[in-house]
Amino acid sequence: MIVVTGSVTAREDSLDEVRRLSLEHVHRSRKEPGCISHAVHVDCENSLRLVFIEQWTDRAALSAHFAVPASRNFVRALQPLAAAATTIEIYDATRLENL
Repeated sequence: MIVVTGSVTAREDSLDEVRRLSLEHVHRSRKEPGCISHAVHVDCENSLRLVFIEQWTDRAALSAHFAVPASRNFVRALQPLAAAATTIEIYDATRLENL
């Protein structure tokens, strides 16, 4: 399984638009083949920061997600609305037994 984490910190005047775009992106992404989960959360310590957590079946599914024009458009749309550079980290994860 592939796990993706990312974040965007909105400017105060762009938070509503960043939230709208982010939810639209999440809802669309959940319907893509290979998407196990895709969510966006508000950082409890910085309400302008949105954090994304995604799970994909494999690297091919994630690559297909990145190739979707709407995904590229989402990233481009966020750039002028962000107060700082967006982040993204990709992990190859193995589920451990329940402890």
